[in-house]
Amino acid sequence: MKKVCFYVLLISVFIFTAWGAATADELALLTWKGYAPKVLVEKFKKETGIDVKVTYTNNEEMIAKLRATRGAGFDLAQPSQDRISSVQAKYKIYQPIDLSKIKTDQVIASMLEAVKKNTMVGGKPHAVPFCWGTSGLVVNKKLAPDAKDYSDLLNAKYAGRVSYRLKRPTLIALAFAMGDDPFAKYSDAKAYEGLMEKVGADMIKAKGLVKNYWTNGDALLQSMRSNEVYVAMAWDGGGWKLFAENPDIDFVAPESGALGWIDTFALPAKAKNVDGAYKWINFMLRPENAAVFTNMEKYGTASNGAVKLLDADVKGNFERCFPQKDIDNVKWYPPVPAKLEGIEGKILDKVKAAK
Repeated sequence: MKKVCFYVLLISVFIFTAWGAATADELALLTWKGYAPKVLVEKFKKETGIDVKVTYTNNEEMIAKLRATRGAGFDLAQPSQDRISSVQAKYKIYQPIDLSKIKTDQVIASMLEAVKKNTMVGGKPHAVPFCWGTSGLVVNKKLAPDAKDYSDLLNAKYAGRVSYRLKRPTLIALAFAMGDDPFAKYSDAKAYEGLMEKVGADMIKAKGLVKNYWTNGDALLQSMRSNEVYVAMAWDGGGWKLFAENPDIDFVAPESGALGWIDTFALPAKAKNVDGAYKWINFMLRPENAAVFTNMEKYGTASNGAVKLLDADVKGNFERCFPQKDIDNVKWYPPVPAKLEGIEGKILDKVKAAK
């Protein structure tokens, strides 16, 4: 019996050690590929003595790993901001962020406020922003100089030269362009359905204007290179790629606001090296370090002042397309109530089936 108890104890110690982030000299980071560049990991270790052990993942795997250990095994994670509050309310895999330990003067205020709001559980925020990207318009400014908002996707002026996806972001974008706020209706399924019906009806009326509903990003870019499409709804990175080839084509932040995603920093519930986690957050949001990340990955960061330190071509993209007023006008995706996806799917099916 004593031998059995000994082995049970030994296995328990092994599991606890495997689950628990190691020591104050090590930080266990659960993140996306590219979010912890080797050059910055080495710089951080030189500054702090802390070695960052990186595990690459995505949102679904991140949730699964932290659920399996009840929030143990990692000191810091980087979920998307719309994948935190509902998960936290159900599984309790994160702990609140102590904003007094964050150098908030390094963070773009509008992004910090958006993440605080969208990750609030029990009256406490559970993340701070790290990097971001958007979808908006990609426009051939020579052939469609007046295209400035999502409503131009339904503009007869560009008949046969418009392309967008039959996906929920298009519904949301057109709702904002109509002067409404679909995110504000997330808590009222009936009101949300009414708004989506209205958007869908407008899309059906303008269906004859659409060159195609794109499903492949590379094919969309090619159609813009060949001047088959003048105005499209697409990601900022695609627009910047085209701009590098032809300055007539560029990403445009719509007047009603680009739609944005944010990946964050969040503390797992049973993180061991919490002090090290806060050090890494502040280190990565330091402008000169954030600039290294953006130069490599081309994603914007929430670091206030990092743009000024970017390589010329990358800096040009952000300064040209995202002056502060357009960053502050980004509509950041909040968590999506599950029942709304069914509403959106029904509307998109109607648009697809319409003659």
